[in-house]
Amino acid sequence: MTTIHYREIVCGDCIEAQIVDENISFDLNHFAEACGQSPEWVLQLLEYDILPDRPDERVHQFFGEDVTIALRAYRLQRDFNASLTAVAMMLDLIDEVQHLRRKVKYLHPN
Repeated sequence: MTTIHYREIVCGDCIEAQIVDENISFDLNHFAEACGQSPEWVLQLLEYDILPDRPDERVHQFFGEDVTIALRAYRLQRDFNASLTAVAMMLDLIDEVQHLRRKVKYLHPN
C-alpha cells in the first residue's frame, strides 16, 4: 500500500489537491496503485504526453507531482467521457489559462 500525503485547496467551486512531498519516487506499479489505475493506463498518459517526458533510463520513475497530474487527467476523462487526446488538450488549455491569470494578476494587482 502506498501512502501519499497531500492537501486540498478549495477556491470557490474548484478543489485542487497538491502533493506535500514531491520528492517521493514511485515505480510504475506503485504509481498506478497511488492513482487507483492500472499500469497500462499510466503508460498511456506517457504516450499522450500527459505526464512529463523522462530520459529513457527513468521512463518508469514517477514523482509526487505526477500523481496530481494523473488524478486531474482521470477526473477529466471520467467527467467528460473524454479520450486521452482530448484530456491532453484540456490540460494544456487549463495550464495556459492559469498562466495567463497569474500574468494578469501580476500586471494588474489589486
